[in-house]
Amino acid sequence: MTVEQNVLQQHSQKHQQTLLNQLREVTGTTDVQLLQQALQVSNGDLAEAVAFLTEKNAKVPQQDESTYYQTSQVSNDRYISVGSQADSNVIDLTGDDKDDLQRAIALSLAESNRAFRETGITDEEQAISRVLEASIAENKASLKRTHTEVWSDSPNPHDRKRIDNCPVGLKNVGNTCWFSAVIQSLFNLLEFQRLVLNYSPPARVHDLPRNQKEHRNLPFMQELRTLFSLMVGSKRKYVDPSRAVEILKDAFKSSESQQQDVSEFTHKLLDWLEDAFQMKSEEDGEEDKPKNPMVELFYGRFLAVGVLEGKKFENTEMFGQYPLQVNGFKDLHECLEAAMIEGEIESLHSAENSAKSGQEHWFTELPPVLTFELSRFEFNQALGRPEKIHNKLEFPSMLYMDRYMDRNREITRIKREEIRRLKEHLTLLQQRLERYLSYGSGPKRFPLADVLQYAMEFASSKPVCTSPVEDIDSSAPPGGTTGLPLPPLSLAEQDSLASPESSGSSSGLASNLAAAQQQRAPIHKPFTQSRLPPDLPMHPAPRHITEEELRVLEGCLHRWRSEVENDTRDLQDSIKRIHRTVELMYSDKSMMQVPYRLHAVLVHEGQANAGHYWAYIYDPHQRCWMKYNDISVTKSSWEELVRDSFGGYRNASAYCLMYINDKKPFLIEEDFDKETGQILSGMDKLPPDLKQYVKEDNELFDKEIEEWNALQARKAQQEKLALAAASAAASAASSTSISSSSPQPMSIDCSPPDNAAPQHDPEYMEQPSPTSDAKHLQEDTERAISRATAEQEERSPEALLNAALKLEYARLVRFAQEDTPPEKDYRLQHVIVYFLQNQAPKKILERTLLTQFADRNLAFDERCKSIMNVARAKLELITPEEVNLDEYEVWHQDYRNFRETTMFMITGLELFHKTNYVEALIYLIYSYQYNKELLSKGLYRGHDEEFLGHFRRDCLLKLNEQAAAMFESGEEPEVTTGLGIMNELVVPCIPLLLVHDTEGDLLAVEDMRNRWCSYLGQEMESNLQEKLTDFLPKLLDCSTEIKSFHDPPKVPAYSTLELCERFGRIMTTLCKVANHGR
Repeated sequence: MTVEQNVLQQHSQKHQQTLLNQLREVTGTTDVQLLQQALQVSNGDLAEAVAFLTEKNAKVPQQDESTYYQTSQVSNDRYISVGSQADSNVIDLTGDDKDDLQRAIALSLAESNRAFRETGITDEEQAISRVLEASIAENKASLKRTHTEVWSDSPNPHDRKRIDNCPVGLKNVGNTCWFSAVIQSLFNLLEFQRLVLNYSPPARVHDLPRNQKEHRNLPFMQELRTLFSLMVGSKRKYVDPSRAVEILKDAFKSSESQQQDVSEFTHKLLDWLEDAFQMKSEEDGEEDKPKNPMVELFYGRFLAVGVLEGKKFENTEMFGQYPLQVNGFKDLHECLEAAMIEGEIESLHSAENSAKSGQEHWFTELPPVLTFELSRFEFNQALGRPEKIHNKLEFPSMLYMDRYMDRNREITRIKREEIRRLKEHLTLLQQRLERYLSYGSGPKRFPLADVLQYAMEFASSKPVCTSPVEDIDSSAPPGGTTGLPLPPLSLAEQDSLASPESSGSSSGLASNLAAAQQQRAPIHKPFTQSRLPPDLPMHPAPRHITEEELRVLEGCLHRWRSEVENDTRDLQDSIKRIHRTVELMYSDKSMMQVPYRLHAVLVHEGQANAGHYWAYIYDPHQRCWMKYNDISVTKSSWEELVRDSFGGYRNASAYCLMYINDKKPFLIEEDFDKETGQILSGMDKLPPDLKQYVKEDNELFDKEIEEWNALQARKAQQEKLALAAASAAASAASSTSISSSSPQPMSIDCSPPDNAAPQHDPEYMEQPSPTSDAKHLQEDTERAISRATAEQEERSPEALLNAALKLEYARLVRFAQEDTPPEKDYRLQHVIVYFLQNQAPKKILERTLLTQFADRNLAFDERCKSIMNVARAKLELITPEEVNLDEYEVWHQDYRNFRETTMFMITGLELFHKTNYVEALIYLIYSYQYNKELLSKGLYRGHDEEFLGHFRRDCLLKLNEQAAAMFESGEEPEVTTGLGIMNELVVPCIPLLLVHDTEGDLLAVEDMRNRWCSYLGQEMESNLQEKLTDFLPKLLDCSTEIKSFHDPPKVPAYSTLELCERFGRIMTTLCKVANHGR
């Protein structure tokens, strides 16, 4: 195919797709097959196609109320956003005149086609323009925002400085989180990054651009290069993409605005890049067929095999982002299976031609970067607005595409048929099981086994012989009365009872009254008098049953219940086996040859008309997930990704998945220097023009930092002079030192230093920018300052500082002296508590406490700012002779070691609690060793040694038990794994248990050895006997020499709050396991 034919074919495909999109927008119809049928019937005439679809949907009832929605976000099936612009061409659609509707549709399409003819820009591109203009307008408006709003840059350039090689974020310049998410995902594809950075525009374009697209694409391409270069080599924590957005905005003219859909933007972005690279590739390869790297990277092909009205067909089509429906599916494979099959396909596999229509898709060529659009938005025609689908959808980190490849068509069809048969059988089994678990014919259903159990309990219940009425009220009269108050006697009845004939005495009157009451009692008036029937049992029980009847009935019920339980268990086991068979249907090696690894997940949080985007991107070099949320780039985890991306729990869910071919490492591999063979990183990756651009930008940023530092130094000098004058005046009046009486800390000597040198304080004491630890200390400090202000009469900054120091020190002393439960350790909350319990020198405490009050994050008001300045001045006045800086550093290093040991311990205990003994062991081993080194310096330098020893020992015993069970199975893989656990984990640790001769450790070693020695007298296969013979000498080696072990794992740095919470949580969980305490 010639270049011209190739271009014409691509243009034809794009034109057909544009027609489909317009038809989808106008009619709201999402059925692709129906849309294609309408275009085919109308021979490409949009007006006739719309009329065809309108007649088909004429039976759909219209809404009584006219709705008007100007949405801020579109779904994959885009819809028309109607404005209120007054125009002479507006047609009234509120009536029932169908001709008006047809004229409106024709006018809309004619206007759209006219705009395309005049400008060469499609409706989709104009939608992008509206997004970009909204972003620019928002960015300009942000200049008028107050300092406290989210996107105001910090005036302190140190807060905006990039730390080491941390990835660079992108500033949100106004509703552009979608831009950041897409750009970061593509930038972290190193092959894509290289293509963009090394792109050079065609030489002839500089002389005479051929069309408007070149005017648009080439400037954008150059701006994307500069943006990527800043993301590679900038010294800034985040960069501003406004210029890239501005370039795109200038390419279009529109007055409307909306937040853009991620997949829509990605599609158009790749379209623009494809055009830019197409121009370059045509220039580079005029004679040969040009290869477009964007097409090679992101586009694949599939074969559509189907039947249309009884006629079979096969078509090869190209695809970029592959759309998948979410609604009604639980995982990505189910979505793919549904997307690959449309309509009735039985006729595809049979020799007979029928009237059924349908098609299958089979991938013939997959792109290196495979992108799935998850359709999480749908247009609700009843409500007249888009809605988001929050259903849960799982997706794997490794996706095998073999079952969807054309070369595996026959195998996949066989497996699909087998799965279909299994699922049919599964449905029958589930229906049968449901009859057992929900038994009965009424609205309430119960498990049949429980029903039989209840019947057995009823039959064997013994009736109570005594009357329940007497049991309820022993004072009630006989005859079944309830003892409830009766209606009062009438006057005639009272007179008759009081007549001379019946009244001889007062006792006679009483007896007559009783007789009258008894005579009236049996009278029963329904609905007016409550009366319990006589001889009602206290609980349900048979009234009459013989011993023989009960014996037979109990035997039958017991037998039936056992039968029902067995049937239920058999059904459940069969269902599990079928599920397992279906899961493993594609797990053989032949169907795992096309692996795609998850590279990026684009997440949307919110509803259809508003929300926020961010991206999770896998870093293959650090082997962890990173979260890119505008200017914030942080380490994440698979667990966090799952929580935010699967959906079903809250309003956040994945909207776009980007997989990369795991067999093509060039996609994520760094470049190497051809001469030295070293990896190119940072500025070395950039071509000369971009290197110079980034260098100049970094110099500007360095200059900004220098100016800021100079400004702060001048301010500090002025404050220092003012404080020195104030301190001298205060010293003349009274002593400025802190009282040395208990429990106060120490006096602060304000004599000027001979050679004061600035010292760096520990990271948990002062942070360059607010962090969790800094905030924690800041709150404690502010609390002390507030109390000092309330209690102190003198309000000078120095007096307030001294009072606050006393209060904070007294609080920490109380913590140090308090008896705490196992789940609480105040040493983790504050370094001073650790120092106090370990009797650190007074000067060490003094400097550490002053450092807390000298934190520059404290300056949130004038009072705190002045106190902070006094504290910083006092720190500078402390001479090396007063505080030995080496000793100071040693104490703080010990505290850092204590925190690190705690992190090892917590991680090991958490893994142990989750029964992950293999990973838990390494953490428990190192936490025990590090803790022992700490305890060698003092009793309160570390944690309880016996407690740690218990879990280290228990973990080894659990691993030994697992390995022994694997060995007993006799299966070769299990035996190998079990002996591997022993050789690599358990045996190297035995010397650690033997070296100190503690009773518990010695007994544990003895138990482990006895377990394996017990196999010597048992019959086993010769290969197992041989392996056991080789292994036992290693296990029985009595040497205490520690030969080799794994390197200590790296633990992340946790904030004080996180550390205390995790410590408390795991200790509370395990406190019942061992009685321990510090």
